[in-house]
Amino acid sequence: MPPMAVDKQRLLPLFVLALVTPACLASGGEEPARFQIPRDGSVVELDEGNFEAAVAAVDFLFVDFHAPWCGHCKRLSPQLDEAAPVLAGLSTPIVVAKVNAEKYKKLRSKYGVDGFPTLMLFDHGVPTEYTGSRKAGQLVESLRKLVAPDVSVLTSDAAIKSFVQEAGVGFPLFIGFGVDESSIAEYGARYKKKAWFSTAKDFSEDLMAVYDFDKIPALVSLNPKYNEQSVFYGPFEGTFLEDFIRQSLLPITVPINAETVKMLKDDDRKVVLAVLQDDSDETSMRLIKVLRSAANANHDLVFGYVGVNQWEEFTEPFHDSKSSQLPKLVVWDKDEEYEVVEGLENLEEGDHGSQISRFLEAYRAGRTIKKTFGRRFPTLLGVNALYILLLLVAVLVVLMFFSGQGKEVRQPTRAHQE
Repeated sequence: MPPMAVDKQRLLPLFVLALVTPACLASGGEEPARFQIPRDGSVVELDEGNFEAAVAAVDFLFVDFHAPWCGHCKRLSPQLDEAAPVLAGLSTPIVVAKVNAEKYKKLRSKYGVDGFPTLMLFDHGVPTEYTGSRKAGQLVESLRKLVAPDVSVLTSDAAIKSFVQEAGVGFPLFIGFGVDESSIAEYGARYKKKAWFSTAKDFSEDLMAVYDFDKIPALVSLNPKYNEQSVFYGPFEGTFLEDFIRQSLLPITVPINAETVKMLKDDDRKVVLAVLQDDSDETSMRLIKVLRSAANANHDLVFGYVGVNQWEEFTEPFHDSKSSQLPKLVVWDKDEEYEVVEGLENLEEGDHGSQISRFLEAYRAGRTIKKTFGRRFPTLLGVNALYILLLLVAVLVVLMFFSGQGKEVRQPTRAHQE
């Protein structure tokens, strides 16, 4: 094998011509398969002849196993085209590739592809299925997070600032100032898909003022998407640390939307939900600030809000649009049940803080009425699941139609006689 050329571009792996592993060299003296990483960061088409070469050559390979007839695959394709050059240009480059799994059935079988599209990230040859967002921007954010270290070690103010800037706003960040890496390594691995983790070993007092802590060790949580920040001083053992991390993955008051509903599934707390007419008007904004104060004092509950104008379908099970007064408070189990405190669920004009306090006191005393939706809450199924359900129904109808066409004509005739 000829030696790999080394020039001034050696730090940019996208410009390298990679060869396959020794296993390919042992295949009867045949010419080894070659895989050339594209210089322009475009999406690569792979097949059974060069797939393993690509896996061996690229540290991080993101593969779309697709089928030509798949509508979801067709919609995904331009998103991958948009994301590919951005991913290729990262400090830890990711190559995007596509495989026609309908045609190349050996690859489909080897990697357990049973639906389309199936997305997998190959990390130094080890595949992991990707189930995150498929929108180009969020896809880049998610994959950039997945290829980062579980815990980054930061050794200067400049490194800390760079870490925060490069992390962006897609995920919460945790920075352990004076925290031993071993204390959070477990959580860095466990919550890798959900947050950035780091430890800071050297930093100035100026930075302590920026992140508003006055002693160490301190674990600072940042949620740039919601402009939130909090500090944990310990203890760094038992369940205390993980409780803080889990609770910090969500904003203090959660705006209920398709994204946050999915996030709530991973939290075992019940949700104190404020149902509003419009969550963006001035009155609602004042109420949300009061909810924030209640959330800071009741960490065993999640506090969320949703506007009828923003997501009417979600709010329908919680109130009768003709007779129910808004705003309204309920305690939702994130499934089919919720609880109301009779006489206290509707918030009147005035001191919302006192009304919420009385509601919580009655809830904790068990003075609630449990209600069910009477049907499984549709929003929790998610849009993708609904698409799948509709597709299955359509397939069943088509099969029944063609099955009927293959039978004798007397069957429909008999149906008319009944």
